[in-house]
Amino acid sequence: MSTRIAVAAPDRPSVDAALRVVEQGGGAVDAAVAAMLVTMVCEVGIVSLLGGLYATVWGANETEAVTIDGCVAMPGIDPVAAPDPVRWEVDTGYGGGLTMTVGHGSVATPGAPAALGLLQERYGRLPWREVVAPAEEVARSGFELGQASGHYLPFVRESVFGWDPETVAGLRGSDGGWVETGGLMVSPDLADTLGLLAREGAATIYRGDLGRAIVADMAERGGLVTAADLSAYSPVVRPSLAWRAGRWQLRTNPPPAIGGATLAAMMTILGDRPTGPWTRADVEALVGAQRTVLDIRHDRIDVASDRDSAVRQMLSGVGLGGERAPSTAHVSVVDSDGTACALTASHGYGSGATVPGTGLWLNNCLGEHELNRAAIAPGKILASNMAPSVGRRDDGAVLAIGSPGADRITTALLQVLAGFVHAGTSLQAAVDRPRLHVHHLDSLDGPEVRVEVEDDLPLPPLDLPVRTHPSRSMYFGGVAATLRHPDGSVEAAGDPRRTGVVAVGPAATGA
Repeated sequence: MSTRIAVAAPDRPSVDAALRVVEQGGGAVDAAVAAMLVTMVCEVGIVSLLGGLYATVWGANETEAVTIDGCVAMPGIDPVAAPDPVRWEVDTGYGGGLTMTVGHGSVATPGAPAALGLLQERYGRLPWREVVAPAEEVARSGFELGQASGHYLPFVRESVFGWDPETVAGLRGSDGGWVETGGLMVSPDLADTLGLLAREGAATIYRGDLGRAIVADMAERGGLVTAADLSAYSPVVRPSLAWRAGRWQLRTNPPPAIGGATLAAMMTILGDRPTGPWTRADVEALVGAQRTVLDIRHDRIDVASDRDSAVRQMLSGVGLGGERAPSTAHVSVVDSDGTACALTASHGYGSGATVPGTGLWLNNCLGEHELNRAAIAPGKILASNMAPSVGRRDDGAVLAIGSPGADRITTALLQVLAGFVHAGTSLQAAVDRPRLHVHHLDSLDGPEVRVEVEDDLPLPPLDLPVRTHPSRSMYFGGVAATLRHPDGSVEAAGDPRRTGVVAVGPAATGA
Protein backbone atom coordinates (compact mmCIF):
# COMPACT_ATOMS: atom_id res chain seq x y z
CA MET A 1 0.00 0.00 0.00
CA SER A 2 1.08 3.60 -0.59
CA THR A 3 2.06 5.53 2.53
CA ARG A 4 2.96 9.14 3.15
CA ILE A 5 4.10 10.54 6.47
CA ALA A 6 4.42 13.88 8.18
CA VAL A 7 7.29 14.07 10.67
CA ALA A 8 8.37 16.73 13.14
CA ALA A 9 11.69 16.18 14.91
CA PRO A 10 14.51 18.19 16.51
CA ASP A 11 17.01 18.04 13.63
CA ARG A 12 17.44 17.36 9.92
CA PRO A 13 19.18 13.95 10.24
CA SER A 14 16.26 12.66 12.33
CA VAL A 15 13.74 13.79 9.73
CA ASP A 16 15.84 12.31 6.92
CA ALA A 17 15.93 8.98 8.80
CA ALA A 18 12.14 8.95 9.03
CA LEU A 19 11.75 9.63 5.31
CA ARG A 20 14.29 6.94 4.48
CA VAL A 21 12.48 4.15 6.32
CA VAL A 22 9.19 5.13 4.69
CA GLU A 23 10.87 4.79 1.30
CA GLN A 24 11.86 1.28 2.44
CA GLY A 25 8.24 0.40 3.20
CA GLY A 26 7.82 1.65 6.75
CA GLY A 27 4.93 3.54 8.30
CA ALA A 28 4.50 6.01 11.12
CA VAL A 29 5.97 3.82 13.86
CA ASP A 30 9.04 2.81 11.84
CA ALA A 31 9.62 6.47 11.01
CA ALA A 32 9.22 7.58 14.61
CA VAL A 33 11.61 4.92 15.97
CA ALA A 34 14.26 5.68 13.34
CA ALA A 35 13.94 9.42 13.94
CA MET A 36 14.21 9.07 17.70
CA LEU A 37 17.31 6.87 17.49
CA VAL A 38 19.00 9.48 15.30
CA THR A 39 17.84 12.21 17.68
CA MET A 40 19.59 10.32 20.49
CA VAL A 41 22.80 10.60 18.47
CA CYS A 42 22.50 14.21 17.31
CA GLU A 43 20.95 15.99 20.31
CA VAL A 44 24.21 15.85 22.26
CA GLY A 45 23.78 16.52 25.98
CA ILE A 46 20.01 16.85 25.55
CA VAL A 47 19.02 13.19 25.27
CA SER A 48 20.76 9.82 24.92
CA LEU A 49 19.98 6.17 24.38
CA LEU A 50 20.47 5.32 28.08
CA GLY A 51 17.56 7.42 29.31
CA GLY A 52 13.81 6.98 29.51
CA LEU A 53 11.08 7.17 26.87
CA TYR A 54 7.31 7.18 26.52
CA ALA A 55 5.57 6.25 23.26
CA THR A 56 1.89 6.89 22.63
CA VAL A 57 0.58 5.22 19.48
CA TRP A 58 -2.88 4.97 17.93
CA GLY A 59 -2.90 2.48 15.07
CA ALA A 60 -5.05 3.20 12.05
CA ASN A 61 -7.12 0.07 12.64
CA GLU A 62 -7.11 0.19 16.45
CA THR A 63 -10.09 1.38 18.47
CA GLU A 64 -7.87 2.74 21.25
CA ALA A 65 -4.41 4.18 21.79
CA VAL A 66 -1.77 2.70 24.05
CA THR A 67 1.27 4.18 25.77
CA ILE A 68 4.49 2.23 26.17
CA ASP A 69 6.05 3.27 29.46
CA GLY A 70 9.82 3.08 29.13
CA CYS A 71 10.65 5.58 31.85
CA VAL A 72 13.82 5.12 33.87
CA ALA A 73 13.54 3.11 37.08
CA MET A 74 15.04 3.36 40.54
CA PRO A 75 18.04 1.02 40.85
CA GLY A 76 18.83 -1.00 43.95
CA ILE A 77 17.03 -4.31 43.40
CA ASP A 78 20.25 -6.00 44.55
CA PRO A 79 21.66 -3.47 47.06
CA VAL A 80 24.50 -5.78 48.10
CA ALA A 81 26.00 -5.60 44.61
CA ALA A 82 25.93 -1.79 44.39
CA PRO A 83 28.79 0.29 45.82
CA ASP A 84 28.33 3.48 47.79
CA PRO A 85 27.11 6.04 45.25
CA VAL A 86 29.57 8.60 43.91
CA ARG A 87 27.69 11.80 43.09
CA TRP A 88 27.90 15.52 43.68
CA GLU A 89 25.88 18.66 43.11
CA VAL A 90 26.54 21.15 40.33
CA ASP A 91 25.14 24.67 40.00
CA THR A 92 24.69 25.98 36.45
CA GLY A 93 23.31 29.11 34.83
CA TYR A 94 21.09 27.04 32.54
CA GLY A 95 17.39 27.94 32.65
CA GLY A 96 18.01 30.97 34.82
CA GLY A 97 19.88 28.94 37.43
CA LEU A 98 19.70 25.24 38.10
CA THR A 99 21.15 22.82 40.64
CA MET A 100 21.50 19.16 39.72
CA THR A 101 23.27 16.04 40.94
CA VAL A 102 25.73 14.33 38.58
CA GLY A 103 28.16 11.39 38.60
CA HIS A 104 27.51 7.66 38.38
CA GLY A 105 25.45 7.76 41.58
CA SER A 106 22.84 9.89 39.77
CA VAL A 107 22.15 7.26 37.07
CA ALA A 108 18.80 5.47 36.95
CA THR A 109 18.07 2.18 35.19
CA PRO A 110 17.51 3.08 31.51
CA GLY A 111 14.25 2.23 29.78
CA ALA A 112 14.42 3.84 26.34
CA PRO A 113 16.09 0.96 24.44
CA ALA A 114 13.59 -1.59 25.74
CA ALA A 115 10.64 0.70 24.95
CA LEU A 116 11.83 1.39 21.40
CA GLY A 117 12.42 -2.32 20.81
CA LEU A 118 8.94 -3.23 22.05
CA LEU A 119 7.30 -0.44 20.03
CA GLN A 120 8.98 -1.60 16.83
CA GLU A 121 8.20 -5.26 17.50
CA ARG A 122 4.51 -4.64 18.09
CA TYR A 123 3.69 -1.86 15.63
CA GLY A 124 6.51 -1.52 13.10
CA ARG A 125 6.55 -2.91 9.56
CA LEU A 126 10.32 -3.18 9.09
CA PRO A 127 12.96 -5.35 10.77
CA TRP A 128 14.64 -3.75 13.79
CA ARG A 129 18.03 -3.55 12.06
CA GLU A 130 16.60 -1.34 9.31
CA VAL A 131 15.27 1.31 11.70
CA VAL A 132 18.55 1.36 13.68
CA ALA A 133 20.76 1.64 10.58
CA PRO A 134 20.31 5.41 10.01
CA ALA A 135 21.48 6.20 13.55
CA GLU A 136 24.59 4.04 13.12
CA GLU A 137 25.42 5.78 9.86
CA VAL A 138 24.94 9.29 11.28
CA ALA A 139 27.15 8.52 14.28
CA ARG A 140 29.90 7.15 12.00
CA SER A 141 29.81 9.77 9.23
CA GLY A 142 29.20 12.75 11.50
CA PHE A 143 26.58 15.46 11.97
CA GLU A 144 26.40 19.16 12.70
CA LEU A 145 25.88 20.15 16.34
CA GLY A 146 22.37 21.58 16.53
CA GLN A 147 20.92 24.71 18.04
CA ALA A 148 19.51 23.15 21.22
CA SER A 149 22.77 21.37 22.08
CA GLY A 150 24.75 24.44 21.09
CA HIS A 151 22.72 26.48 23.55
CA TYR A 152 22.84 23.99 26.44
CA LEU A 153 26.42 22.73 26.32
CA PRO A 154 28.27 26.00 27.04
CA PHE A 155 26.49 26.11 30.41
CA VAL A 156 27.59 22.59 31.38
CA ARG A 157 30.62 21.45 29.37
CA GLU A 158 33.01 22.11 32.22
CA SER A 159 30.80 21.57 35.27
CA VAL A 160 28.67 18.57 34.24
CA PHE A 161 30.61 16.88 31.45
CA GLY A 162 34.18 18.05 31.95
CA TRP A 163 35.21 15.47 34.57
CA ASP A 164 34.98 12.38 32.32
CA PRO A 165 37.79 12.07 29.71
CA GLU A 166 35.65 10.07 27.26
CA THR A 167 32.81 12.57 27.46
CA VAL A 168 35.20 15.46 26.96
CA ALA A 169 36.75 13.74 23.95
CA GLY A 170 33.28 13.36 22.44
CA LEU A 171 32.66 17.09 22.76
CA ARG A 172 35.90 18.16 21.10
CA GLY A 173 36.58 18.47 17.40
CA SER A 174 39.58 17.42 15.35
CA ASP A 175 41.37 20.65 16.31
CA GLY A 176 41.03 19.86 20.04
CA GLY A 177 38.58 22.68 20.71
CA TRP A 178 34.96 22.45 21.84
CA VAL A 179 32.56 21.77 18.99
CA GLU A 180 30.21 24.74 18.67
CA THR A 181 26.83 25.07 16.95
CA GLY A 182 27.16 23.96 13.34
CA GLY A 183 30.46 22.16 13.94
CA LEU A 184 31.02 18.55 12.91
CA MET A 185 30.68 15.81 15.52
CA VAL A 186 31.63 12.18 14.95
CA SER A 187 31.13 9.25 17.36
CA PRO A 188 32.71 6.02 16.05
CA ASP A 189 32.31 4.22 19.40
CA LEU A 190 28.59 5.01 19.44
CA ALA A 191 28.34 3.85 15.82
CA ASP A 192 29.84 0.49 16.79
CA THR A 193 27.42 0.29 19.72
CA LEU A 194 24.45 0.98 17.45
CA GLY A 195 25.68 -1.69 15.06
CA LEU A 196 25.66 -4.19 17.91
CA LEU A 197 22.21 -2.96 18.95
CA ALA A 198 20.97 -3.46 15.38
CA ARG A 199 22.25 -7.04 15.28
CA GLU A 200 21.30 -8.20 18.77
CA GLY A 201 18.33 -6.02 19.67
CA ALA A 202 17.65 -4.05 22.83
CA ALA A 203 18.34 -7.14 24.93
CA THR A 204 22.07 -6.54 24.58
CA ILE A 205 21.72 -3.51 26.86
CA TYR A 206 19.87 -5.47 29.52
CA ARG A 207 21.36 -8.97 29.37
CA GLY A 208 24.18 -8.87 26.81
CA ASP A 209 27.59 -7.36 26.11
CA LEU A 210 26.49 -3.73 26.40
CA GLY A 211 24.75 -4.46 29.68
CA ARG A 212 27.91 -6.03 31.06
CA ALA A 213 29.89 -2.94 30.03
CA ILE A 214 27.39 -0.69 31.81
CA VAL A 215 27.44 -2.78 34.99
CA ALA A 216 31.26 -2.91 35.06
CA ASP A 217 31.47 0.88 34.72
CA MET A 218 28.89 1.33 37.47
CA ALA A 219 30.75 -0.96 39.85
CA GLU A 220 34.08 0.73 39.17
CA ARG A 221 32.92 4.35 39.41
CA GLY A 222 30.24 4.40 42.09
CA GLY A 223 27.00 3.75 40.26
CA LEU A 224 23.89 2.08 41.64
CA VAL A 225 22.69 0.20 38.55
CA THR A 226 23.51 -3.52 38.76
CA ALA A 227 22.99 -6.55 36.54
CA ALA A 228 19.86 -7.33 38.58
CA ASP A 229 18.39 -3.91 37.78
CA LEU A 230 19.02 -4.27 34.05
CA SER A 231 17.76 -7.85 33.77
CA ALA A 232 14.59 -7.04 35.76
CA TYR A 233 13.67 -4.01 33.65
CA SER A 234 10.64 -4.34 31.37
CA PRO A 235 8.59 -1.59 29.69
CA VAL A 236 4.88 -1.54 30.45
CA VAL A 237 2.09 -1.17 27.88
CA ARG A 238 -0.77 0.87 29.34
CA PRO A 239 -4.13 2.10 27.99
CA SER A 240 -3.61 5.77 27.20
CA LEU A 241 -5.34 8.41 29.28
CA ALA A 242 -8.44 9.62 27.40
CA TRP A 243 -10.26 12.93 27.34
CA ARG A 244 -12.35 14.94 24.87
CA ALA A 245 -11.71 18.51 23.70
CA GLY A 246 -14.14 19.95 21.19
CA ARG A 247 -14.45 17.48 18.32
CA TRP A 248 -11.20 15.73 19.25
CA GLN A 249 -10.70 12.52 21.18
CA LEU A 250 -7.26 12.97 22.76
CA ARG A 251 -4.96 10.36 24.31
CA THR A 252 -1.81 10.83 26.37
CA ASN A 253 0.58 9.30 28.87
CA PRO A 254 -1.47 7.75 31.75
CA PRO A 255 -0.74 7.41 35.49
CA PRO A 256 1.49 6.69 37.28
CA ALA A 257 3.31 9.22 35.07
CA ILE A 258 2.50 12.84 35.87
CA GLY A 259 2.87 14.75 32.60
CA GLY A 260 -0.11 13.41 30.66
CA ALA A 261 -2.48 13.68 33.59
CA THR A 262 -1.36 17.26 34.23
CA LEU A 263 -2.01 18.18 30.59
CA ALA A 264 -5.45 16.55 30.51
CA ALA A 265 -6.51 18.15 33.80
CA MET A 266 -5.41 21.65 32.75
CA MET A 267 -7.10 21.40 29.38
CA THR A 268 -10.32 20.16 30.98
CA ILE A 269 -10.37 23.09 33.42
CA LEU A 270 -9.62 25.59 30.62
CA GLY A 271 -12.69 24.36 28.76
CA ASP A 272 -13.32 25.65 25.25
CA ARG A 273 -10.99 28.66 25.51
CA PRO A 274 -9.79 30.43 23.48
CA THR A 275 -12.31 30.68 20.63
CA GLY A 276 -10.11 33.16 18.75
CA PRO A 277 -7.15 35.36 19.64
CA TRP A 278 -6.29 35.27 23.35
CA THR A 279 -8.31 37.81 25.33
CA ARG A 280 -7.52 39.04 28.83
CA ALA A 281 -10.31 36.81 30.14
CA ASP A 282 -8.84 33.83 28.29
CA VAL A 283 -5.36 34.48 29.68
CA GLU A 284 -6.77 34.84 33.18
CA ALA A 285 -8.45 31.45 32.75
CA LEU A 286 -5.21 30.02 31.35
CA VAL A 287 -3.24 31.16 34.39
CA GLY A 288 -5.98 29.83 36.65
CA ALA A 289 -6.01 26.39 35.02
CA GLN A 290 -2.25 26.08 35.24
CA ARG A 291 -2.15 27.34 38.80
CA THR A 292 -4.89 25.00 40.01
CA VAL A 293 -3.32 21.85 38.58
CA LEU A 294 0.32 22.74 39.16
CA ASP A 295 -0.41 23.66 42.78
CA ILE A 296 -1.90 20.19 43.28
CA ARG A 297 1.08 18.62 41.60
CA HIS A 298 3.66 20.60 43.59
CA ASP A 299 1.95 20.27 46.98
CA ARG A 300 0.53 16.74 46.77
CA ILE A 301 1.55 14.57 43.82
CA ASP A 302 5.30 15.20 43.73
CA VAL A 303 5.67 14.34 47.41
CA ALA A 304 3.11 11.50 47.57
CA SER A 305 4.23 8.07 48.71
CA ASP A 306 1.61 6.59 46.35
CA ARG A 307 1.95 8.76 43.26
CA ASP A 308 -0.45 6.65 41.19
CA SER A 309 -3.32 7.22 43.61
CA ALA A 310 -2.51 10.91 43.95
CA VAL A 311 -2.59 11.40 40.17
CA ARG A 312 -5.87 9.54 39.82
CA GLN A 313 -7.40 11.58 42.63
CA MET A 314 -6.50 14.78 40.76
CA LEU A 315 -8.06 13.42 37.56
CA SER A 316 -11.26 12.48 39.36
CA GLY A 317 -11.40 15.98 40.81
CA VAL A 318 -11.62 17.54 37.34
CA GLY A 319 -14.03 14.92 35.98
CA LEU A 320 -11.59 12.58 34.24
CA GLY A 321 -11.53 8.86 34.98
CA GLY A 322 -8.10 7.74 36.02
CA GLU A 323 -8.41 4.27 34.55
CA ARG A 324 -8.95 5.19 30.89
CA ALA A 325 -8.98 8.57 30.54
CA PRO A 326 16.42 19.52 28.58
CA SER A 327 16.27 17.72 28.99
CA THR A 328 13.99 16.00 26.61
CA ALA A 329 13.45 15.45 22.91
CA HIS A 330 10.27 14.71 21.00
CA VAL A 331 9.32 13.16 17.66
CA SER A 332 5.80 13.21 16.19
CA VAL A 333 4.73 11.21 13.12
CA VAL A 334 1.41 10.53 11.38
CA ASP A 335 0.93 8.60 8.18
CA SER A 336 -1.70 8.77 5.47
CA ASP A 337 -3.12 5.44 6.64
CA GLY A 338 -4.21 7.06 9.91
CA THR A 339 -1.59 5.86 12.41
CA ALA A 340 -0.24 8.43 14.89
CA CYS A 341 2.91 7.96 16.96
CA ALA A 342 4.37 10.39 19.51
CA LEU A 343 7.68 9.71 21.29
CA THR A 344 9.24 11.75 24.08
CA ALA A 345 12.60 10.82 25.59
CA SER A 346 14.77 12.18 28.41
CA HIS A 347 18.12 11.48 30.05
CA GLY A 348 17.75 14.24 32.61
CA TYR A 349 20.50 16.82 32.29
CA GLY A 350 23.21 14.17 31.86
CA SER A 351 25.41 12.56 34.51
CA GLY A 352 28.57 13.61 32.70
CA ALA A 353 29.69 9.99 32.31
CA THR A 354 30.27 7.91 29.19
CA VAL A 355 30.45 4.12 29.42
CA PRO A 356 34.04 3.45 28.28
CA GLY A 357 34.41 2.27 24.69
CA THR A 358 30.69 2.51 23.87
CA GLY A 359 29.90 6.17 23.22
CA LEU A 360 26.86 5.76 25.51
CA TRP A 361 26.17 8.79 27.72
CA LEU A 362 24.60 7.98 31.07
CA ASN A 363 21.50 9.74 32.41
CA ASN A 364 21.30 11.68 35.69
CA CYS A 365 17.59 11.08 36.25
CA LEU A 366 18.17 10.46 39.98
CA GLY A 367 19.72 13.93 40.10
CA GLU A 368 16.77 15.96 38.83
CA HIS A 369 15.77 17.63 42.07
CA GLU A 370 12.44 18.93 40.80
CA LEU A 371 11.29 15.37 39.94
CA ASN A 372 12.64 13.46 42.93
CA ARG A 373 10.94 14.99 45.94
CA ALA A 374 9.61 11.66 47.28
CA ALA A 375 11.23 8.30 48.03
CA ILE A 376 10.96 5.68 45.26
CA ALA A 377 11.33 1.94 45.87
CA PRO A 378 13.89 -0.02 43.80
CA GLY A 379 12.48 -1.12 40.47
CA LYS A 380 9.75 1.53 40.42
CA ILE A 381 9.65 4.13 37.65
CA LEU A 382 10.56 7.73 38.40
CA ALA A 383 8.33 10.76 37.98
CA SER A 384 8.19 12.37 34.55
CA ASN A 385 6.82 15.48 32.85
CA MET A 386 6.73 13.77 29.46
CA ALA A 387 3.35 13.75 27.71
CA PRO A 388 3.46 12.35 24.15
CA SER A 389 -0.10 12.65 22.89
CA VAL A 390 -2.25 11.60 19.93
CA GLY A 391 -5.79 12.36 18.86
CA ARG A 392 -8.58 11.55 16.44
CA ARG A 393 -11.51 13.51 15.12
CA ASP A 394 -14.75 11.94 13.89
CA ASP A 395 -14.08 13.05 10.30
CA GLY A 396 -10.85 11.02 10.10
CA ALA A 397 -8.31 13.66 11.11
CA VAL A 398 -5.42 12.32 13.20
CA LEU A 399 -2.91 14.22 15.36
CA ALA A 400 0.42 13.43 17.04
CA ILE A 401 1.99 16.04 19.33
CA GLY A 402 4.52 16.46 22.11
CA SER A 403 7.28 18.67 23.43
CA PRO A 404 10.54 18.78 25.36
CA GLY A 405 10.94 21.39 28.08
CA ALA A 406 10.92 19.89 31.60
CA ASP A 407 8.02 21.36 33.61
CA ARG A 408 7.03 23.51 30.60
CA ILE A 409 6.09 20.44 28.54
CA THR A 410 2.50 20.29 29.72
CA THR A 411 1.83 24.04 29.65
CA ALA A 412 3.27 24.34 26.14
CA LEU A 413 1.07 21.49 24.90
CA LEU A 414 -1.95 22.95 26.69
CA GLN A 415 -1.66 26.23 24.83
CA VAL A 416 -0.97 24.71 21.42
CA LEU A 417 -3.82 22.22 21.71
CA ALA A 418 -6.23 24.89 22.97
CA GLY A 419 -5.38 27.18 20.06
CA PHE A 420 -5.66 24.40 17.49
CA VAL A 421 -8.74 22.61 18.83
CA HIS A 422 -10.86 25.52 20.05
CA ALA A 423 -9.64 28.66 18.26
CA GLY A 424 -9.44 26.92 14.92
CA THR A 425 -5.97 28.17 14.04
CA SER A 426 -3.71 26.20 11.75
CA LEU A 427 -1.38 23.74 13.44
CA GLN A 428 1.69 25.89 12.76
CA ALA A 429 -0.07 29.06 13.94
CA ALA A 430 -1.01 27.32 17.19
CA VAL A 431 2.64 26.35 17.72
CA ASP A 432 3.87 29.87 16.91
CA ARG A 433 1.56 31.66 19.35
CA PRO A 434 3.16 33.22 22.47
CA ARG A 435 3.09 31.23 25.72
CA LEU A 436 3.09 31.61 29.45
CA HIS A 437 3.95 29.23 32.27
CA VAL A 438 3.08 29.24 35.97
CA HIS A 439 6.39 28.29 37.54
CA HIS A 440 6.84 26.58 40.91
CA LEU A 441 10.17 26.55 42.64
CA ASP A 442 10.75 25.82 46.31
CA SER A 443 13.18 28.72 46.60
CA LEU A 444 10.47 31.16 45.48
CA ASP A 445 7.80 32.54 47.78
CA GLY A 446 5.00 30.82 45.85
CA PRO A 447 4.55 30.53 42.08
CA GLU A 448 5.26 33.18 39.47
CA VAL A 449 4.04 33.70 35.91
CA ARG A 450 6.68 33.54 33.19
CA VAL A 451 5.56 34.93 29.85
CA GLU A 452 6.86 35.68 26.39
CA VAL A 453 6.62 39.36 25.50
CA GLU A 454 3.97 39.53 22.78
CA ASP A 455 1.15 41.97 22.05
CA ASP A 456 -1.31 39.17 21.24
CA LEU A 457 -1.08 37.54 24.69
CA PRO A 458 -2.72 40.28 26.79
CA LEU A 459 -2.07 39.86 30.50
CA PRO A 460 -4.89 40.73 32.91
CA PRO A 461 -4.11 42.03 36.41
CA LEU A 462 -2.62 39.06 38.31
CA ASP A 463 -1.94 38.41 41.99
CA LEU A 464 1.31 36.65 41.06
CA PRO A 465 4.72 38.10 40.19
CA VAL A 466 5.44 38.17 36.44
CA ARG A 467 8.79 37.54 34.74
CA THR A 468 9.12 38.24 31.03
CA HIS A 469 11.18 36.30 28.51
CA PRO A 470 12.14 37.20 24.93
CA SER A 471 9.76 36.32 22.14
CA ARG A 472 9.89 32.62 21.15
CA SER A 473 12.20 31.72 24.00
CA MET A 474 13.59 28.17 24.15
CA TYR A 475 12.47 28.15 27.80
CA PHE A 476 8.88 27.51 26.69
CA GLY A 477 9.48 24.13 25.07
CA GLY A 478 9.72 22.93 21.49
CA VAL A 479 6.39 21.52 20.34
CA ALA A 480 6.50 19.06 17.43
CA ALA A 481 3.14 18.23 15.87
CA THR A 482 1.88 16.31 12.85
CA LEU A 483 -1.61 16.11 11.35
CA ARG A 484 -3.44 13.82 8.96
CA HIS A 485 -6.38 15.57 7.31
CA PRO A 486 -9.65 13.77 6.58
CA ASP A 487 -8.69 13.40 2.89
CA GLY A 488 -5.48 11.56 3.82
CA SER A 489 -3.10 14.45 3.19
CA VAL A 490 -0.57 15.17 5.94
CA GLU A 491 1.27 18.17 7.39
CA ALA A 492 3.73 18.93 10.18
CA ALA A 493 4.50 21.90 12.43
CA GLY A 494 7.81 22.69 14.11
CA ASP A 495 8.54 25.09 16.93
CA PRO A 496 10.64 28.21 16.20
CA ARG A 497 11.74 28.14 19.85
CA ARG A 498 13.98 25.21 18.93
CA THR A 499 15.24 23.93 15.61
CA GLY A 500 11.95 22.24 14.76
CA VAL A 501 12.50 20.41 11.47
CA VAL A 502 9.47 19.09 9.56
CA ALA A 503 8.87 17.18 6.37
CA VAL A 504 6.20 15.33 4.44
CA GLY A 505 7.43 12.03 3.10
CA PRO A 506 7.11 10.58 -0.41
CA ALA A 507 4.89 7.70 -1.33
CA ALA A 508 6.35 4.29 -0.58
CA THR A 509 5.28 0.70 -1.06
CA GLY A 510 4.66 -0.75 2.38
CA ALA A 511 4.47 -4.29 3.64
